[in-house]
Amino acid sequence: MGAFHAYDIRGIWNVDFNADTAYKVGYFIPGLLGADKVLIGRDCRTSSAEIRDALAKGICDAGADVYDLGLSSTPLVYFGTAHYGFKASVQITASHNPAEYNGMKVSRENALPVGLDTGLGQIKEWIESGRPTPVSEKPGVLRFLDARKDYLEFLSRYKGDYSGLKLAFDLSNGMANLFAKEIYGEGPAYIFDTLDGSFPNHDPNPLVPKNVKPLRKLVKETGADVGVIYDGDADRVMFVDDKARFVAPDLIIALMARYFVEERGEKNPRVLQEIRSSKSVGEYLQQYGAELHTWRVGRAFAAPKLREIDGLWGGELAGHYYFKDFFYSDSGMLASEIVLRIVAGLKKEGKTLSSVIDGMSHYVNSGEINFRVEDKAGAMECIKDYFSQHFEPERVMDFDGYRLEFRDWWFNIRPSNTEPYLRFICEARDKGLMERMIAITETMLGSLFDAKRER
Repeated sequence: MGAFHAYDIRGIWNVDFNADTAYKVGYFIPGLLGADKVLIGRDCRTSSAEIRDALAKGICDAGADVYDLGLSSTPLVYFGTAHYGFKASVQITASHNPAEYNGMKVSRENALPVGLDTGLGQIKEWIESGRPTPVSEKPGVLRFLDARKDYLEFLSRYKGDYSGLKLAFDLSNGMANLFAKEIYGEGPAYIFDTLDGSFPNHDPNPLVPKNVKPLRKLVKETGADVGVIYDGDADRVMFVDDKARFVAPDLIIALMARYFVEERGEKNPRVLQEIRSSKSVGEYLQQYGAELHTWRVGRAFAAPKLREIDGLWGGELAGHYYFKDFFYSDSGMLASEIVLRIVAGLKKEGKTLSSVIDGMSHYVNSGEINFRVEDKAGAMECIKDYFSQHFEPERVMDFDGYRLEFRDWWFNIRPSNTEPYLRFICEARDKGLMERMIAITETMLGSLFDAKRER
């Protein structure tokens, strides 16, 4: 049962989970979430149709009806869940993972995520304990639901005037292909713009630098003002600026204030960032009177937190962007519409995306560094205690690992949920300071915990 994780069910198909798992997940969901009908969708992976058949049979055998969206992006399932009033939904996807992976993202009423602590753990326990799955005396029925028109109508409200922009898109052979050309037309330059669940061009993970190389090349060749790349299920999006440089996703959180505050006139908005975000985000948002909140990584935590604080928008380093307007959920397509209308406005002012990003960022960032270590809890405590005693932090955050902030630098150290790794990220005013702090951390973890830094 290694496919059950903090945020979703995911693993190598027929290795980490199989059709029997999918059937039982489907069977237990209606009872867990009090649903007499369940919305489902699937991405284009080669195993998704088989999972869909097993999942739907389990739901129907439990006595609930299935409403099948067919091929779907993950945000389309979120939209359908909240818009049509479903109490439960499942998107079959492995998001950004390679083609041999698949999985399921489960949501409850109002598109709230169901994580390991809010339901997936219970399903896992029921499966492992061999809880019976008797077929209902009145099995549910399978229906098909076309939500495409309503979803596109919703997205159209955020569409800007992009006529003055040169745009470049990498659709990653994934689910963004369902909507991108409907929204942006045939004018932009597109690559990997067919649905292909074998992902023949690159893995659908925009956080891996080699996967963004084709888009960067396209931006250079076409002289594009901005490049856009989605992940496999289109809940994440990332950007390349006019100089063909990858834009750190957390900085996009700050950039969005230009739409919500300057264009829409929202006053003193509440904004959510995750614990790994650059200090540049908060510093930039100060001019907009934003109230910035920091929380844990992952949709299972971010979406409920944005709702709790009544936030207007938020985001993560992984390229998820959450919106109050979108049921506090994430949508790569909605995020790209907003960012591109910002870039269009900048161009009318004679500004470029690269100039704004350069003016926003004042730190050197290490990116996430992985240390292989068995005693993750002990190692984290050791690093936290050392830097607390020797460098006097101005602020300490003790959720999702630790984040310690100092005058000219900060770090976050957090455990992997699934592997014997600590994730470490450091940011400083200058490169020398950053490298010194990384070296101290690496030396301590190596000498005290036999930790190995992954190169």
